[in-house]
Amino acid sequence: MSETRTVREPGKRRLVLWRHGQTAWNVERRFQGKTDIPLDETGVRQARDAARLLTGLRPTALLASPLQRAADTAAALAGLTGLPVRHDADLIERDGGAWEGLTDREIRERYPAERAIWQPPGGETSAQVAKRVGTALERGLDALPPTGLLVVASHGAALRLGMSHLLGLPEEVWERLGGLSNCCWSVLAEMRDGGWRLVEHNAGTLPEPVLGDDRTDNGA
Repeated sequence: MSETRTVREPGKRRLVLWRHGQTAWNVERRFQGKTDIPLDETGVRQARDAARLLTGLRPTALLASPLQRAADTAAALAGLTGLPVRHDADLIERDGGAWEGLTDREIRERYPAERAIWQPPGGETSAQVAKRVGTALERGLDALPPTGLLVVASHGAALRLGMSHLLGLPEEVWERLGGLSNCCWSVLAEMRDGGWRLVEHNAGTLPEPVLGDDRTDNGA
């Protein structure tokens, strides 16, 4: 049975897609995927600093992946705004299959053919992730009033692919969207026809390199 979608009242909703703070595996350039790795000390500080900036956007709702690196990032903003955080399991990072826990060098050496097409053995395809995360974003937006602002704390590949789905981009151009640095975010604004416009991408506080599980991030 197909899922029944809510018809949203037209409005001026905004969506902030916020990547979690740094983890030890980010620094080691290990593929994290759905492995539940916590923030390191730098990541905790990044979440705290970014949360102070995001309060200025006056969010009205918070949504997060239940993986602790994203949940704890969202909690930093919840602590400043008083908003509750809802968790959606469909916002977790891409299932990296056999790649999880491996460094980018190890992936290149052990799985050269799979890495060339960016398809982890036993993991999800980009299309599967885009649909899963995009559908979760749509659910979150369905619950948002016409002038609301939803902040979603999630993961690099999950957010880039979910955003591509929401923007209606064809798969062959998904890689043209760069990755998100740790604790940086993108902002989408609702259009009059109900579609979405990307108005900011990879915004944040520090010009740090992108370290993550996404192909645009070299697979760390």
